[in-house]
Amino acid sequence: MSIKNDMVVQFKYTLRDEKGEVLESNNDLEPIAYLHGHSNMMPGVEDSIEGKEVGESFSVTLAPETTYGVRNEDAIQRVSVKHLQGAKKWKAGMRALLDTDQGKRQVTIVKMGKFMATVDVNHPLAGRELTFDIEIVEARDATDEEVAHGHAHGKGGHHH
Repeated sequence: MSIKNDMVVQFKYTLRDEKGEVLESNNDLEPIAYLHGHSNMMPGVEDSIEGKEVGESFSVTLAPETTYGVRNEDAIQRVSVKHLQGAKKWKAGMRALLDTDQGKRQVTIVKMGKFMATVDVNHPLAGRELTFDIEIVEARDATDEEVAHGHAHGKGGHHH
């Protein structure tokens, strides 16, 4: 069956950078599940899965606009050191988690002070052309509840 809107799709992936080096992969983990056609997945990834079949494997190289976005050189903020999560001692170049209005966000520390840190709020992979090796593991029609909620439920999906 071809992948189309209102289907729950499960897939495995390997993400590689411009040099072909593996950045992340879920091949040894549970597949990711998402509701197709509901903006729950990066547009480039979702577009590449559209119309594919279960069991199909493919590679797609995507522009930053369709994955983590273009780098915004002005996306630098000063935050209180006490808000940084993930380590006890911080140094420039480290990645930290920060609670924002949109939930937790990964930031990169540009400069550390005693009480304030200067952080880059761009996603660490923003502005990069990335290659995704994707294997579609499973797909099914979404339940009415999943469509109403706008996301996949159950294994690999959202848990209420």
